[in-house]
Amino acid sequence: MRRTRFDDAHCPVARTTDLLGDWWTPLVLRQLLVGERRFDHIAKSLDISRAILSSRLKRLEEEGVVNKVQYQDRPPRFEYELTDKGVALWDVVAAMWRFGDDWMFDSSPGAQVELVDKETGLQVQPQVIDSTTGEPLKLLTTRVRLRK
Repeated sequence: MRRTRFDDAHCPVARTTDLLGDWWTPLVLRQLLVGERRFDHIAKSLDISRAILSSRLKRLEEEGVVNKVQYQDRPPRFEYELTDKGVALWDVVAAMWRFGDDWMFDSSPGAQVELVDKETGLQVQPQVIDSTTGEPLKLLTTRVRLRK
């Protein structure tokens, strides 16, 4: 079954869905964002087949999200470095994290992992804000329009 591509769509959500729209790519991206860079480490932590991981990393490389960098000659071994575009996807993953923690666990403790500030150790609660006003972005006060 061939998937529908949205990389030519005029909608930013559609184009981002085209990149992240399968169930493995956001998880591969999460591992890269938390500092895993080597193929074998990512494969083991996700329990993902090598073929699937290879195809997802290749797509992320083609899209400019990661750079493949050789770190060993014999045998040739590579690791994956996030580009600026890849680091910018942290906002998307953090929003997914918050939604998942708030809404996808039936039991009161929620997820067994949490985001914390590196310096203070305090739990972080991701929130989408308007970078112009610094205020939380709210559905009821936001609308979509064509650019002028």
